Amino acid sequence: MIARAFHNWERRLASVSTDRVPRPFEWGAEWLAGEPISHGDARVALQAWGEARIHTSDAFYRVGPALNYALTGDLLTFTSAAHTPHPENNLVRARYFPDASPKGRRRAVLVLPQWNSDAEGHVGLCRLLNKFGMSALRLSLPYHDDRMPPELTRADYIVSANVGRTAQVCRQAVKDARQAIAWLHAQGYESIGILGPSLGSCLSMLTTAHEPLVKAAALNHISPYFADVVWDGLSTMHVRQTLEGNVTLDELRRMWLPISPLPFLDKVRGRAILLVYARYDLTFPVALSRVLVDAFRREGIAHQLAVLPCGHYSTGKSPFKWMDGLALTRFLNRSL
Repeated sequence: MIARAFHNWERRLASVSTDRVPRPFEWGAEWLAGEPISHGDARVALQAWGEARIHTSDAFYRVGPALNYALTGDLLTFTSAAHTPHPENNLVRARYFPDASPKGRRRAVLVLPQWNSDAEGHVGLCRLLNKFGMSALRLSLPYHDDRMPPELTRADYIVSANVGRTAQVCRQAVKDARQAIAWLHAQGYESIGILGPSLGSCLSMLTTAHEPLVKAAALNHISPYFADVVWDGLSTMHVRQTLEGNVTLDELRRMWLPISPLPFLDKVRGRAILLVYARYDLTFPVALSRVLVDAFRREGIAHQLAVLPCGHYSTGKSPFKWMDGLALTRFLNRSL
């Protein structure tokens, strides 16, 4: 009965968004120009690329510090290392929440919001981090808020039925995050963590796996595979509507391996990791979350686990948002 009640609530909360639009299916190999993708059948080539790229992911996510960081008030901007056809998206934006305490001048957390978060999303969490003596930098993800081109009302280009574009824009997010961390390090922060919910959790895991400066990661809503969440999740039913019939889940899983957490578990070994999932989640289905937790255990990778007594959307409602926020913040406070 409790599960049924939460699932019904989750569906009602999800239905508030009425601008989800199924977009055309595209292989999108042109978005991965310069990548070692063979010519010919895109279905075969993209699977082969995905399976091979996880072994050379350091090169895929390699990036140096930006050359033009600019802090104006609380707004940090710099040019993204990943060029896209949309000028708005190529300017990275992040809001800076410094903490003036001795601990806050040493410890900082990069916050990666969830998919389709607006500019105010997770600002409250950044201020909560301040109360615990940590500075925070909230990164706007690619194609979100002021990085969104005029033709969009949702951040569709980071998760869509365009296979290559989705991979490339998630790669851009990781590179942006690494460059933001480089800026924090240059400001004198010695102990740096990362925090992300939902899509931000996946991107935080990928960033942690490829950025040695990350000491602790709080991963809020988790899955082993990017493709499985898109295929089975409540929030991406409109994306699956276009994918289905053009590509199978097994094929898509192989194509999106480079943007999936599971292949990179060993790369986060030795870092402080918090895994969080919600017991009644329909967007990041619970069975997927448990597969990732089991993988951490099987590989002997130290981690902490928190299970929220709610669903995905209801995590943002009282009292669950306070339970979640405190679990994330307390973990980072102890780990940094």
